[in-house]
Amino acid sequence: MPGQVSAPGGFPRLQGTANPNADWMSALCPRLWDVPLQHLSIPGSHDTMTYCLNKKSPISQKESRLLQLLAKVLPCVTQPVVLRWSVTQVLGVTEQLDAGVRYLDLRIAHMLGGAANNLHFVHMVYTSALVEDTLTEISEWLEGHPREVVILACRNFEGLTEDLHEYLVTCIKNIFGDMLCPRGEVPTLRQLWARGQQVVLSYDDACAVARHGELWPAIPYWWGNQVKAPELVRYLERMQSCGRPGGLFVAGINLTENLQYILAHPSQSLQGLTLPNLPYLSAWVREQTPGPGTRCTNIIAGDFIGADTFVHDVIRLNEKLLGC
Repeated sequence: MPGQVSAPGGFPRLQGTANPNADWMSALCPRLWDVPLQHLSIPGSHDTMTYCLNKKSPISQKESRLLQLLAKVLPCVTQPVVLRWSVTQVLGVTEQLDAGVRYLDLRIAHMLGGAANNLHFVHMVYTSALVEDTLTEISEWLEGHPREVVILACRNFEGLTEDLHEYLVTCIKNIFGDMLCPRGEVPTLRQLWARGQQVVLSYDDACAVARHGELWPAIPYWWGNQVKAPELVRYLERMQSCGRPGGLFVAGINLTENLQYILAHPSQSLQGLTLPNLPYLSAWVREQTPGPGTRCTNIIAGDFIGADTFVHDVIRLNEKLLGC
């Protein structure tokens, strides 16, 4: 009997067992192979790369001057607090893919004073991981799972010049090559498999998208910016009442702290805020339905994706498309 071990952050994982969601797309009912991706239910991770934030990193240049000043004057106090509220994932990118995540939220930055072509990920502070290495890791995972498809959302682009954008796009093309699905109508799984394509890459820079047919426009993300789960659900329901976007889109079930909350809970963390609210948020997830309807969901992204049944719940929503 395989033993149970803990992933970073204390999430349990069975040692020596394959994750049942590692190849969930290829295991879908064949009737779903001809459904466009925007009508499927797809699990995603919000701020995918925050599991490897660098404890010695400077504060992001996009953060307030006050926070940057505090980090310089009182680093021993400021840095731990910032890190506690910046980490949204504890599973590595390969572990997330193994768990069934198929939408990755990649926020890219060039660190002020960093090496010329070294691009990092960022969420208040910068990651130790480099973008090129991470994209290579994703490509290698896809090679081992040839019928799985990922949606990569590249955005933020803090500190990127036009030359760095071109460098990044060149890296993307070199790493993924023929795996990239060119921009056009949102494809079905069967179409992607027939063409040997596994990557839909959205790029939140209109100029770069116009220059490169391999890039897709930014994917809309419903971000509630709420610290309380009921308020977040109310926001998502208001968005649904307005009608879903026409293509791929994301409903984010990630809670967001504010300064007032942090000051009232100085020793807490984003993980401490999120985990007790997961049952409430998961109940909302299980009520959703994918498909073309105006209130239907598509990609659902969350924090700490290994902590509960979130990924499984999102994947299982696809059964509703079968009318069973």
